Amino acid sequence: MKFALLFILILIGNLLFSQDKYWVFLSDKEGETLDPYVYFDLKAIDRRIKHGLPLVEESDKPIRQDYYHQVLNLCDTISGHSRWFNAVAVIAFPEQLTQIETLPFVTKIVPMVSQSHFAEITGGLKPGQESLLKGQITWLEGEKFKEANVTGKGVRICIIDAGFPGVNTALEFSHIRKRKGIIATWDFHKNKPDVYKFNSHGSTVLSCIAGISSGGQNIGLATDAEFLLARTERMLKEGLSEEEDWLMAVEWADKNGADIINSSLGYTTSLYFKENMDGHTALISRAANLAAHKGILVVNAAGNEGDGYWKYIAAPADADSVLTVGGINPWTGVHTSFSSYGPTADMRMKPNVAAFGHVIAYGAKTGLHETQGTSFSSPLIAGFAACVLQHDTTLKVMDLFHKIEESSNLYPYFDYAHGFGVPLASNILENKTLSESKTFDLKIANDTVYAIIDSAYFELNDQVVINYHSKFAGKSAPNSMHIADSFLSDDSNTKQMQPNYVYYKLSDKAGLIKDYSIIAPNVFTVVKIPIRNNLGQVLTVWYKGYSSSIELIQTKVEKEAKDE
Repeated sequence: MKFALLFILILIGNLLFSQDKYWVFLSDKEGETLDPYVYFDLKAIDRRIKHGLPLVEESDKPIRQDYYHQVLNLCDTISGHSRWFNAVAVIAFPEQLTQIETLPFVTKIVPMVSQSHFAEITGGLKPGQESLLKGQITWLEGEKFKEANVTGKGVRICIIDAGFPGVNTALEFSHIRKRKGIIATWDFHKNKPDVYKFNSHGSTVLSCIAGISSGGQNIGLATDAEFLLARTERMLKEGLSEEEDWLMAVEWADKNGADIINSSLGYTTSLYFKENMDGHTALISRAANLAAHKGILVVNAAGNEGDGYWKYIAAPADADSVLTVGGINPWTGVHTSFSSYGPTADMRMKPNVAAFGHVIAYGAKTGLHETQGTSFSSPLIAGFAACVLQHDTTLKVMDLFHKIEESSNLYPYFDYAHGFGVPLASNILENKTLSESKTFDLKIANDTVYAIIDSAYFELNDQVVINYHSKFAGKSAPNSMHIADSFLSDDSNTKQMQPNYVYYKLSDKAGLIKDYSIIAPNVFTVVKIPIRNNLGQVLTVWYKGYSSSIELIQTKVEKEAKDE
C-alpha cells in the first residue's frame, strides 16, 4: 500500500512539476557581427552571390550572448538555439518559465511539443526486385542523365535524418568515400561528428540519392554529388522529436554550403492540426521557406498518411517553397495508396511532383532490400534535382524548383495525389515542357462535354477503371485496383514513361480541384461530364502528354429552353 501511494504521489508530482520544452524568442541582435569568410563555407558565399543576397543577413548573425546566459541562469537547460529566428530552446519547470517571461528582451515563448514521422513503411511488395531497381531510375529517365554525364557532380546535398550506419563501410557507398564526397557530418543529439550508427533510415535515403549496387546498377541518380550528413532524429523516442535539431541542421546546411536539402520527415504536434498545414504556422515550415530564400532547394517527403487518419501532408511539406514529393506505385503507374494528399490548408497544390514509393535501397542490416514510403520518393527527386542543377548551374533555387515541376510527365496537368507527375530527364536535357501532339478532342453535345481520343493515339487498356477523388471534397478514398506488372518489365521503357491512362479533373475558376479521376481507356470516348451538374467548373483532361481545358457553361439554346 505504501508503495502504491508513493507511486501515485510521484506521478502527481511529475504532472504538476514536470519540465517541458519551449522556444524563447529574443528581441534583437544589437551589437552582434559576423565575418562571412570565417563563418561560411565558400560554397555558401558563392550561393549568396548567385542569388543576389548580402553575404550577411540579420538572420545569420549570432544571438546575443548576454541574453543567452540570462535565460540559461533561469532554466535547467538550453538544448539548442536558432540564429534565423533569434530564439533559444529551453527545458524548464513552470515556475522557471514564469521568471523567463519577465525578462525585458523576451518577446514570446512557444511550447515545443512536436512529433516526427519517418515517411517509411516496413514490409512491401515482393515481385522481381531487379525490375524494381531498374524502374526507380528509368521512370525518371535516369539513363539519359548518365549518357549525358550528368551525375550531380559539384552539387552539395544535406540529408537530415536519424543515422547513417554502413555509409562508412558498405560497398554501395564506396564510390563516394573514394572521392571524399562526404564533406561534413554532425550528430545534433550527441554534439559530435560521428553519425555512422543508430537508425539506418538515413543510409537508405542516401542510397536512393547516390548509391550504386554491387552489380553496377545505380540506385539513385546523383552518384557524384557531395554530401552533408546531419543526424537529428532519435527513434528510441518513438517519434518524439527535438524540433530545434531539424532547425539547427538546416542552418548548419546553409553554413556548410548546401545546394539541396533532403528531409524524409513529416512533423505534427498536439499544437498543430490539419488546418495549420498552411506553410507558415509550423516553425520548421517557415525555416524551410527561409532556406529557399537563402538559395537552398528543400526536397521533402509528402508523408505516408494517405490511407490513414491524417491523410494530408505535414510540415514542412506544406511550405510554399518546399518541393514536396508524393509516391507512385510501380505496379500501377499511379499514386500509391499510402502517399499523403494535398492540398495545403490554404488550398495550395501539394505534392509538387512524384517518384516511386516502393524501391530497392540499402539498409545497414539488410543490404539491398525492398522498402516503401515517400521517404524514398523524396531522395530520388533530390538526386534528380542535383542533376538538373549540374546541367544548368545558373539556375536559382525557385527556377530549379519550377524547372523540375515543368519537366514532369503530366505538366501542366496536376492533381492532389500526383502533383505534376514524375520528372523526366529528357525534358531537362532537351528543354521540353509541353506536348505538341493533340491526342484527344473536347466536344460538347446534348448538355455534355465529351473527351474523345484521336484514333492515331488510341491504345486499348482493358484494365479496371481507376478512380481518385479529392479528399478535401469529402469523397471516398481511391478504389482498390489490380493491374499487371507490365510497367516493370525490362522491355517496357516507353510504357514506363507514359502510362496509358486518361487523367481528368474538375476545378473551380480559382483552380481549386473539386474532383479528379484516372481512367484506363477501353473505348474512344473516355470522359462524359454533364454540364448542368457542374456549371461554372473547369474540366481539364490529360492524355499522353497533351492537356486541354474547357469551362462548363450553358449554351444559348439550352438557356432559352430553360427560360421557357
